[in-house]
Amino acid sequence: MDDITRRGCFRSSVGAVVMGAALVIVLGTSRHDRRTHAADPDVPARPPDVAAAGAVTSTVELRLADEGEWEGAVAADVRAVLGSVVDALLPHVPGAGVVVIEVRPRGGPISLFDRAEDGAVRVHLNTGGTYWSQYAYQFGHELGHVFCRFDRDDTGNRWFEEALCELASIYVLRRMADAWRETPPYPNWRDYATSLADYAARLIDEGRLPEGMALADWYARHCDVLPTVPTDRENARIVAVALLPLFEDEPGLWAALPWLNAATPSQPRTFREHLGDWRRHAPPAHATSIETIAAAFGVELTD
Repeated sequence: MDDITRRGCFRSSVGAVVMGAALVIVLGTSRHDRRTHAADPDVPARPPDVAAAGAVTSTVELRLADEGEWEGAVAADVRAVLGSVVDALLPHVPGAGVVVIEVRPRGGPISLFDRAEDGAVRVHLNTGGTYWSQYAYQFGHELGHVFCRFDRDDTGNRWFEEALCELASIYVLRRMADAWRETPPYPNWRDYATSLADYAARLIDEGRLPEGMALADWYARHCDVLPTVPTDRENARIVAVALLPLFEDEPGLWAALPWLNAATPSQPRTFREHLGDWRRHAPPAHATSIETIAAAFGVELTD
């Protein structure tokens, strides 16, 4: 990932952790795919800026590049794939808020700090044609950054966000494979479920820790080097694969993502301090989730 032109962040709101999504297609210069999850009274309180605005749903609206830019792929099919990515993750991130994402097939994969004129986050992939698994992998990673509300102020712990986003990619691929076996976007796409599952399996094999080694042990050996190579994909994949069973067993862990970068530190922080700030800024309902994630690294958070 590029270290200079980086990911945007935006306001968050609250939605329910529910399955399924409403889809709205709007005709225009580009197509809009809006997926919405309604509010739930049991979800933790919204951050003040969004609560004041009265937002009551979590929505991801996709704006795709024009038809000819996808190198032979039909834009409606691209929307179906990217929409499936959103459907796999958005239900677990009720604090995502109202998000608008412009997606282009080349120039990345990256989410740009510089927004569109209307505030939309601009995501560039590095794909084209009908490589649907690659679309899902790349967009799943960038969607993770979007939900984390990336902040360029803290480079010392960026490696952790990269790992969470690599985790999002693998998680999304596996959830999409499950979903497409039963209800693919089109009936004749059912067989693509195997390709999605195989793509995820390859990533898992590449990132598997040596037998008998726990993530906490690996982190203890690498904690000094991680801040110096924050976008190293191999490290991110190792952490992602180690965390995958935890997030698959407890998908509610995703709900804490929008507060990962809520702190505005004036100086570099240790990983423990970063996690502690995450817990302090997140709604109290997410404290246990963040402590669970910290424990996987052998990090104990104290008051």
